[in-house]
Amino acid sequence: MRVVLYQCHPLPLDLAGNLQRLQIIASQAEGVDLLVVPEMFLTGYNIGAKAVAELAQPHDGPAAQQIAELAQTSGTAIAYGYPERGDDGHIYNSVQVFDSHGQSLCNYRKTHLFGQLDRDMFSPGQDAFPVFELNGWQLGLLICYDLEFPENARRLALAGAELIIVPTANMAPYDFIAEVTVRSRAFENQCYVAYANYCGHEGSIQYCGQSSISAPNGQQVALAEQDEILITATLESQQLEDARTGNFYLADRRPELYGPLSKR
Repeated sequence: MRVVLYQCHPLPLDLAGNLQRLQIIASQAEGVDLLVVPEMFLTGYNIGAKAVAELAQPHDGPAAQQIAELAQTSGTAIAYGYPERGDDGHIYNSVQVFDSHGQSLCNYRKTHLFGQLDRDMFSPGQDAFPVFELNGWQLGLLICYDLEFPENARRLALAGAELIIVPTANMAPYDFIAEVTVRSRAFENQCYVAYANYCGHEGSIQYCGQSSISAPNGQQVALAEQDEILITATLESQQLEDARTGNFYLADRRPELYGPLSKR
């Protein structure tokens, strides 16, 4: 599977502008199976509760319909972050994936909200960690802070995820997450992790860039620095097999010992 990540400056409050640049990037992704863009890509992330409420759309709203058509036209699956207005009236920080036929494969809501910034804008997603298929690969979704809880990635790995897609808006001074944690999650779960971050400023936030695709052996097979860029990697099933042959974390788990962790 060939995957491309778009590390970019946020374009806050400009839904039309973000859809336009997504179209441009998708047109450049010829021969790519999956394009991943950052958290809240359609509207910007650090935009405040009022703007989020005004710009939020249903998972099948007008923006989603345009992206479904774009995925079909470009022949590339697209994973994008956006503010979702749920049927329950709540607003969620979500990511949706459309396949190259324009079909929605998954819509995931961020479960672990980061500080007051997230809590002022969003409701937390509930117990839904689906694994879905794209071009013969098993995929799972997390959003930014979700990845920093090892239980989330482990849950997806145990459900069969071979690639975890992580749209993110990681900021200074949390470079450690991009540098170390992403690689650790890939290594300890014997799966690929695709981490698509912003770069540049958005209000008071300085994003740390360093988008990456990490392999099951912990190697960064694609890595951005601080600038706007597309990074690409070809994921290989043999890497999964090799990692699972030489790394026994999943096989050596003792779940009977871990029950109390969820009760604390």
